[in-house]
Amino acid sequence: MNYGLYLSASGVLTNMYRQDVFANNLANVNTIGFKPDRPAVHQRHPESVEGGFGIDVRHALLDKLGGGVLAGPQHVDFRIGPAQNTGNQLHAMLESPDTFFVTRVEGATGDELRFTRDGRFSRASDGTLVTTTGGHPVLGVGDQPIVIASGADVSIQLDGHVMQNGESVGRIQVTSVNDRDQLIKQGSGLFKSLEPGDPRTAAADTSIRAGFVEGSAVDAIQAMLKVVQAAKAVTGNANLIRYHDQTMDRAINTLGRVSA
Repeated sequence: MNYGLYLSASGVLTNMYRQDVFANNLANVNTIGFKPDRPAVHQRHPESVEGGFGIDVRHALLDKLGGGVLAGPQHVDFRIGPAQNTGNQLHAMLESPDTFFVTRVEGATGDELRFTRDGRFSRASDGTLVTTTGGHPVLGVGDQPIVIASGADVSIQLDGHVMQNGESVGRIQVTSVNDRDQLIKQGSGLFKSLEPGDPRTAAADTSIRAGFVEGSAVDAIQAMLKVVQAAKAVTGNANLIRYHDQTMDRAINTLGRVSA
């Protein structure tokens, strides 16, 4: 088969993947605490190199053309999003891009740690401070939930202490992780670490901004441009496939007939 078909087909597939990632970013431009994904694309080696074949099956010209492209792993962009003033005293925003709030969710092996940048908190029916999205308990220092009594004003301090009636009822845990590249998205603004054991490490800056939440870190204009660029790349590679098909058709049905 025409070698160019393989190269163009790889361009279609990888750019469709890029388009999907950028479209998902754009769809979450208003999602609190959302971190955009960055798709990676890397060059594929020619088949003779990739397969480790000997020099007898190498082809100098085809090897120079390369083997097309492959979709690589996605990476999360943890740059901090814009501050949004909600005026809600149970809402909190982390001042450092390297820190996270901590919660627990029920997993396959019991309760598992999850991390989030979404600081929209609320009081559950039993008084526990929970995340608004998902209703997961917000862990305090010592991994204990924070319980708030009903009927009294509540405020969150800069250092994370939850104050009620002039007394602290708990301190919100703010942590960093050993390797942010090991964090994967779990939906509802939660991240899970693939590191074995406890991935938490002491945070250099644990300050909290009460009454604010962190908006999406997606730049709407840039995200739209990237979706359009990826779509154009898909169309361009699809056109190349059509041109290769037309060329082969002409070679077989026109040139081949004349030669016969």
